[in-house]
Amino acid sequence: MTTVRPLIGVSTYLEARARWGLWELEAALLPAGYPRLVQRAGGLAAMLPPDAPEHAAATVARLDGLVIAGGPDVEPVHYGAAPDPRTGPPARARDTWELALIRAALASGTPLLGICRGMQLLNVALGGTLIQHIDGHAVTPGVFGRHAVKPVPGTLYGDLAPEETSVPTYHHQAVDRLGQGLLPSAHAADGMVEAVELPGPHWVLGVQWHPEMGEDVRVMRGLVTAAACA
Repeated sequence: MTTVRPLIGVSTYLEARARWGLWELEAALLPAGYPRLVQRAGGLAAMLPPDAPEHAAATVARLDGLVIAGGPDVEPVHYGAAPDPRTGPPARARDTWELALIRAALASGTPLLGICRGMQLLNVALGGTLIQHIDGHAVTPGVFGRHAVKPVPGTLYGDLAPEETSVPTYHHQAVDRLGQGLLPSAHAADGMVEAVELPGPHWVLGVQWHPEMGEDVRVMRGLVTAAACA
């Protein structure tokens, strides 16, 4: 008997120029760690390139779970701030599409995982704000670092990973004011919020680190398990 794997949509980058083989073209792309992590956790991965926001609800309706991937800084206009000089250039198509996907998933109760930028967008979608630059969480450009995160006992993340864990990390922004209803569920040693979740009947979690760059599948397995039951 064949087991039907939950269909997990993963948002993608949209790059003006990407190169492979003989080609250099505009491309919707995703680091391979994302679909591989979905697969290792028991899911079937589907890439979701930027689309018109009015299609988000219909897209989410065809999924069992949703991952909002890491990537560029969220444009500060979405949380009512002026850009800091250290904030990167906007990815407006991604911002618009992924905010619509998040809101559609929240409205439908579709299990949702935000990774790095995805966690920040989840916070912004619920009315929260971001710190536009912090030091020490991305040390070498283009190289993932590691640091420890400590779970908050009794939370969704704390149940998935009850011990302090070393995680792959690369970011220079972080959650400032929490969005409506969100609770912190892990912290770094400096007190920075490293995971957020939305308590309630549906599975909603954001992590600041990059589980797709490590060996720990527990966070993604949690999403896939919730997706299988949704």
